[in-house]
Amino acid sequence: MQVLIVVIRKKYIMVPSRFIITVIGIDKVGIVAGVTKVMADFHVNIVDISQTIMEDLFTMIMLAEVKEGNFDLVAFQKAMSEEGSELGVEVKVQHEDTFRFMHRI
Repeated sequence: MQVLIVVIRKKYIMVPSRFIITVIGIDKVGIVAGVTKVMADFHVNIVDISQTIMEDLFTMIMLAEVKEGNFDLVAFQKAMSEEGSELGVEVKVQHEDTFRFMHRI
């Protein structure tokens, strides 16, 4: 997969891209709703999802995609991180290529 990154006024704009989104924390009502609300606000689609609760530990990993040509990754990461803080969980958003590179054997 090729990724095009364009720098416009010191903003990183990415075109059709996929992301790995991880959510980890103590389980409580509203985590999925809060995280997916931010994703919907940014027009980010869930391609695949896995969610597990181990005792009181909530874990979720998603493969997500955006098709907009003017997607602001930094703003999305910030919004997801802020939502995670409000929910008391850690939310990380990484471009799929970065995630795969960091986790290769």
